[in-house]
Amino acid sequence: MSSIFTKIVNGEIPAYKIAEDENYLAFLDVNPNAKGHTLCIPKQEIDKIFDMDDELYLGLMKFSKKVAIALEKTVPCKRVGMAVVGLEVPHAHVHLIPLNHMDEMRFHNKVTLSKEEFEALAESIKANL
Repeated sequence: MSSIFTKIVNGEIPAYKIAEDENYLAFLDVNPNAKGHTLCIPKQEIDKIFDMDDELYLGLMKFSKKVAIALEKTVPCKRVGMAVVGLEVPHAHVHLIPLNHMDEMRFHNKVTLSKEEFEALAESIKANL
């Protein structure tokens, strides 16, 4: 059975896409810790990040760095935090979270954005890629 992220990759579920190439996809987390919380994933469905071969893993890190730089240019923050947790969806992914306070890295804190706010934010981050 496909993960929710594979369904996003295949266009079966909509997402606020930020960046995409043949191997990776970045999109806004719809249940964000902070405004701009972004997920970067390999398009290939692999459950655990350390099960990825070196080339795909290093490519994901390079792709995530590019997205993080654009995110930091777009969302006012002290830095962009990165986390790999991997328990909530069985598909390797990197969380990029704009941080002004350490609490924003805790996954129990969430912010709410409207559809229009998500769309505008996605476009703003894309413009900074």
